[in-house]
Parts: sequence; structure tokens; C-alpha cells
Amino acid sequence: MFIDSLGNPNTVRNYGIGVGKTAERLGEARPLASVADDEIGETLELLWDSSAVNTWNARRASVLSWLGWCGERGYDGPAVPAWAKRLTPPDSETPARSKIAIDRLIARREVHLREKTLWRMLYEKTIARAGEILSVNIEELDLAGRRAPVKAKGARPRTRRRGAIREDFVLETVYWDAGTARLLPRLLKGRTRGPVFVTHRKPGPGKVVSPRDICPDTGLARLSYGQARMLLDEHTALGGEPGTGWDLHEWRHSGLTHLGEGGASLLMLMAKSRHKKAENVRKYFHPSPEAIAEVTSLLAPGDRRR
Repeated sequence: MFIDSLGNPNTVRNYGIGVGKTAERLGEARPLASVADDEIGETLELLWDSSAVNTWNARRASVLSWLGWCGERGYDGPAVPAWAKRLTPPDSETPARSKIAIDRLIARREVHLREKTLWRMLYEKTIARAGEILSVNIEELDLAGRRAPVKAKGARPRTRRRGAIREDFVLETVYWDAGTARLLPRLLKGRTRGPVFVTHRKPGPGKVVSPRDICPDTGLARLSYGQARMLLDEHTALGGEPGTGWDLHEWRHSGLTHLGEGGASLLMLMAKSRHKKAENVRKYFHPSPEAIAEVTSLLAPGDRRR
């Protein structure tokens, strides 16, 4: 009925994709009142987490309108959770947090060791993407070398050659530094298998989870992108208002900005961030006013010019 109420054919088509796939994933015969808010967010993440920013925003908007329409007509149902927020378009400014702000956040006593390790790793680990880090398993870590392989963004299956073992995805190496190296052993506590980052509770009955996403020793499930985003938002929300805190993507912007301010060359930034085009790196580099002022000081006349 919701789709039928839309007049514009383009809106009908676009909203039909978002609402249709979401309803199909949740279970079309399932009462809407039995669906939790987080299930809506996790479904959106599952279906469109790897899509373009504009696609994510469009699908999220369609589900938001659908649930609002149901609520206006007295139907009990969930809402889109605050952590599944609208993403910043690629041509707009994503803030780069200062080193002081990052260190203070990670040092806060109320922040759990799991979040401290994840955030430090996202900042240090070659400015890696959050989804890449969350997908890493303990057995893949090279703790001595401070590195780990991750699936490359947009990686395609390699061509099978006669007699060669097929690799499903191209792997790239990411690195971390001393801060992460100090926190990781404390987080793992002797665990040698399963996801590095896990939830604090076991999956509920009836929830299907891949064996790779379960710790074989504790039975705890892998921490999802949506859960990680929500936790960061909770600790950084302005005035405690959900949806106003930092975003996981800001770690990447901050790390690249600080490397650039420290004198890293464009080629090194591209190698560290694994971008193939220089213009893509430029979008992530947001130097602070202090850094710009320091560079400007290089133009001041020296003693030899007086």
C-alpha cells in the first residue's frame, strides 16, 4: 500500500527497491511489530553497506519513509536506528579529528578495551577501512610483524589457472603501530582463533551466523559494522543526542590528514591508503588551520635575506 501511495514513477521504482529488498530480508510474512530497530539497521548494512554513499542514503530514506508511513496509520513497528545515519556525500567535508581529541577519546576510562583497540587500530592500521578491520580473524594476525592481510575493496576473483589453487579475493596487507600492539594482546586474552572483535553476548536463538563469524572458544559473534558505528556514536554524541557523534569513516580521514601534515608524500599517502588515484587521496586530506599556518611560515624572510 505504501508504494501505491507514491505518485512519481521514479520514486515508486527507487523506493520499491529499498522497501522491497528490506521486507524480503526481514521476512515478508513477519509482523512488523516483531522487528527490532537494530534489525532494520543491520538489514540496511547487510544490503547496502558496500554501495555508493548516494545509494545508501536513497535506500535508507525509502525505508525511513515506509516506517513513518506505517506509524502515521497506527501500525506498530520499528524505526531506523540512530547509528544507521545518513552518510556524508563524497563531495562534502568529512571532519578530520585532531590527534589530541583522538588520544583523549581512547584514553577515557569508561571506554571498553574492545573499542579502544578498534579505534586505535583504525587510526594506525594503514588508515584501513572499518569493514576490513572488523572482518579480520585472530589466526590472520602477524603480531610480531604488526600486519595482517585484508580483502581489497572491490576485489574481483582471480582467474583460475591450470594447476593453481584458486583464491577468491585479492588480499592486501595493512599495518599497525605501537599503540595497537600494546592493546591487542590484552584484548585477545589468549584466544588464538575466531574474530578479533566480538560482541559481549552470544547470538540469540534462531539467528543464523557463519562459522567464521563465531569465536570457537567463547561462542561470541563478530562485532558488526553497525554495532561498531553505534558504539562510537554513543561515546562521542553531542549532548548525548544519538546520531550526532563521530563516524567510523572519520578515522580514515584523520589518519591520512595527520600523515600529510607530518610530511608524508602524495605517493606514500597513496601507498598507505591503497588509493589508486591521487584525486581520491585529496578528498581525505583536510589540514588543520595550525598546519596551514606552519607551512605559511616557510615563506617568511630568513636572516640571509635581511
